[in-house]
Amino acid sequence: MKGFLKEFKEFALKGNMIDLAVGMIIGAAFTALVNKLVSDLVMPLISLITGKIDFENMFIPLAGQTTKVYSEAVEQGAVLAYGSFITAVINFLIMALVVFIFVKQMNKMKKEVPAEPTDKECPYCKSMIPIEATRCPHCTSKLAGYAEAV
Repeated sequence: MKGFLKEFKEFALKGNMIDLAVGMIIGAAFTALVNKLVSDLVMPLISLITGKIDFENMFIPLAGQTTKVYSEAVEQGAVLAYGSFITAVINFLIMALVVFIFVKQMNKMKKEVPAEPTDKECPYCKSMIPIEATRCPHCTSKLAGYAEAV
């Protein structure tokens, strides 16, 4: 049992596991933020553009309900709530867009500086040689512009 607990402690406290936990917490907070953005800002604007359609109350009653209010219809029986699905799709699209923009910006910041070249091409035999070479090891030609070491 001690070995198991020790192994679990090592696993749980690894850097990757802690990074994953932090990512999950931030992801949950971000999801709540996007949900509020969609429900409080985007959906009212879409409703205004589409002639005040209330997506929350868009459903098909499956138990013979006659009410037009979603919460009352749910109390009376089963409903097919396609308005909630439309809202979830909009949530997903906004979240995907934000993640795409975030990853794109992170990739811009991470641009790697190209490494200095270590080889060059011999102008005579076209083989690759070390950049500091003064003579080609393949064709033994002296390379122009380089003083040969004595």
